[in-house]
Amino acid sequence: MSTGIATNRSYIDLPEAVSNEIIQKTQEASAVMQLARKVALPGRGLAIPVITSDPEASWVSETAAKPVANPGLATKILRGYKLAVIVPFSDEFIRDEKALFQAVIDRLPGALATKFDKTVFGNGSKPGSDFDNFADVTAYDINASVNPDAYAALVSADEDVAIHGGLLNGYVISPQAKGILLASRDNDGRPLFINNVAEGAIPMILGSKTVLRKAAFKAGTPSIVGFAGDWTQAIYGIVNDVKIDFSSEATLTLADSSTINLFQNNMTAVRAEIEIGFRADTSVFTALSSGSAVPTI
Repeated sequence: MSTGIATNRSYIDLPEAVSNEIIQKTQEASAVMQLARKVALPGRGLAIPVITSDPEASWVSETAAKPVANPGLATKILRGYKLAVIVPFSDEFIRDEKALFQAVIDRLPGALATKFDKTVFGNGSKPGSDFDNFADVTAYDINASVNPDAYAALVSADEDVAIHGGLLNGYVISPQAKGILLASRDNDGRPLFINNVAEGAIPMILGSKTVLRKAAFKAGTPSIVGFAGDWTQAIYGIVNDVKIDFSSEATLTLADSSTINLFQNNMTAVRAEIEIGFRADTSVFTALSSGSAVPTI
């Protein structure tokens, strides 16, 4: 389904391929969307059954009545919250629709994805009570201020997830965490987390997929440099597609409270909106921290 852009002067219809590419690029830019499960989300929200305790089997003698055990169940609501960004362009973009489309594709998906990831990681307030985040998960120091080395800290994080009934299957690390892990060596001076020095990448940690994103960093004491957990216990949902509109007559209020009159400055502002929700069993997620100072990138 294509997405329209309405103005006071005309109506420009985004081709379906462009609309789909915006969604695809948003999902590719988001670490959470790459690792978590996606579900169809109706506008009114979705009730999700959550198992809080497992049924327990018992040994029985022949002809004896079999025990009955009911699993504990609870319900969470997955609700879509609106996430939006406005980007102003010069009117020269409007003269060439292809340039405008490409600018939208290149700039807006990353902005939406980064804000969504930061919110899930607890770097900023939640949009509502029916949105989970990792602000209060247990953190394990990979920078040797608590654990003897990064490897020991990662093993502790893995054990934490297992103790809470999860199976760690994915990491999201920041560039700061990447630097810490690249510096980790065994007793013979060989790097622990890369196949060879020429690659310079960390595609997997302890056998699990690793995604590198700046959004996984949160400055503090200690700083948070990554997250790990059982991503089968995390879901997100999107209501419809990304909605794109633009205006050439509005007045925009910037972060510093200054304003831009689009008509006066021969500009057009493009607004991207998405309704998205996130739910997870946060007990099967951990944070990776750095008790030692790390630079902010």
